[in-house]
Amino acid sequence: MKQSINGVLVDMTSDEIAEYNALQTEYQNNLPSLKLKQIKKIRLQKLIETDYLSNSDVTMPDNIKTWRQSLRDIPANHTDEDAYDLLLVRDADGNLTNSIWSKP
Repeated sequence: MKQSINGVLVDMTSDEIAEYNALQTEYQNNLPSLKLKQIKKIRLQKLIETDYLSNSDVTMPDNIKTWRQSLRDIPANHTDEDAYDLLLVRDADGNLTNSIWSKP
């Protein structure tokens, strides 16, 4: 393996290769939790966008209540990396495509 030092490619030492491989393994092992963290961040933003509907002087429509509940249920209903990947799919414009993100 090679690494770039000041724009020059040099061979990595066996210790550097071992460290690189360990970091790659750690990243791969933590990838599902990183994806879930990203999903929770998106979910929070979606909930914040409709928080005003929970004010005492506003009646929240049932379809919004159901949608907000489905957002809160994401961690319980989507428990593996494949499910996380489906939630994070984006179109060519960068918009999330999973229907769960679409506000009714």
